[in-house]
Amino acid sequence: MPTPALLLFNKPFQVLTQFTSTDSKRTLKDYLSAPGMRPGGRLDYDSEGLVLLTDSGTLQARLADPRWKLGKTYCVQVEGEIDATALERLRDGVELNDGRTLPAQAERVTEPSWLWPRDPPIRFRKAIPTSWVQLTLREGRNRQVRRMTAAVGFPTLRLIRHSVGDWTLDGLAPGESRAVPRAEVEAFLAGSAATSRYRSGASRASRR
Repeated sequence: MPTPALLLFNKPFQVLTQFTSTDSKRTLKDYLSAPGMRPGGRLDYDSEGLVLLTDSGTLQARLADPRWKLGKTYCVQVEGEIDATALERLRDGVELNDGRTLPAQAERVTEPSWLWPRDPPIRFRKAIPTSWVQLTLREGRNRQVRRMTAAVGFPTLRLIRHSVGDWTLDGLAPGESRAVPRAEVEAFLAGSAATSRYRSGASRASRR
């Protein structure tokens, strides 16, 4: 079988993570000509950053399914000066209306040096400072990052997905894409297959 194609795309603000729209919103089609490619996971309309696309249903499922535990890292600008207590709550898991989140990696960081201007920019309030958090999740609930930061008292103002697993948006301006080398895709699929065999074996052993 041919190796699946994999494309990295830096999704701009207010673009749908799909190729069609019924209400004139911008979509992937405004930036990409990629017949047969589909997103391996979603990214909110009002979020920015890395989206992976593939022409393989198997690879698409592995990229999107939390069982494969591909960490997704986000750079998040929040309202207020986030403190150690809030960061610890993010790390431990936050109680949301659909259940408690899994433990996450969370740390306060400086504004990313690679950051591009957003159009339109966020609305600043002079009396309220902002700060940045780097957050890595291994699950994918709807609008999860925004709900988590709001739950600990620091609403999200800007959200950029920087990486999915080992793939990052480094070197990609908003609206730009690049193909992943075939050898990288093959190595990822081989690693996923090995993980699947290990889990199946462990599951059978636990039932004995």
